[in-house]
Amino acid sequence: QLSFTGESPRNIQKFLKLEGINISHVAILKWIRKYIALMDKYLSQLTPKVSDKWRADELYVKVKGNMKYLFAVMDDETRFWIAQQVSNVKEGANASRLFMQAKRVAGKSPAVLVTDALGSYSMAAKLDFPNTTHVREIAFKGKIHNNKMERMNGEVRDREKVMRGLKRMDTPILKGMQIYHNFVRPHEALNGDTPADRAGITVEGENKWLTLIQNSRKQTPLQRPHS
Repeated sequence: QLSFTGESPRNIQKFLKLEGINISHVAILKWIRKYIALMDKYLSQLTPKVSDKWRADELYVKVKGNMKYLFAVMDDETRFWIAQQVSNVKEGANASRLFMQAKRVAGKSPAVLVTDALGSYSMAAKLDFPNTTHVREIAFKGKIHNNKMERMNGEVRDREKVMRGLKRMDTPILKGMQIYHNFVRPHEALNGDTPADRAGITVEGENKWLTLIQNSRKQTPLQRPHS
């Protein structure tokens, strides 16, 4: 929880020391990698109930000091972060892998896809979402905008600043951000619910991280709310 709300491993180390726990910041990173991988394997088996309108966007992130691009797909209604992909380039990136991943996670294609004017989205949408209406006209003051994606991008940007960049493209930190966004963090725009709550997946208990880890170890199904 400390890590994904913005604390660095060294700050977490100091906090734990105050609690009487002496552990290195390297061990903390190993814990994060271990449990994110465990949760990701478990959560990838679930199918969120997302709407028929999705959004896609990209933002740059630093990996070992080099500029890379994080592409993401989010559901418009539930704010569920469906898929992500890190690319070396922005123009000419293969967004088809991103869309195929999103289709696999959601178990369907969207009726409407909102993106910016990046050509990579158009090519991939024609290939992977042939029956989807692709909206590319983005105007923040107009009738169509991508503000919801920008807010999610801000979450990633704030976390990345604390880390001073990422160490590798396949870092578990980005997957951890996605899990935190979907299953742990209450969203003001959702009246305090998580995207997972709105997508029909409920994580029981006050300590949602602990519930996810315990269920992942036991492979216990998450509860769906009663209709």
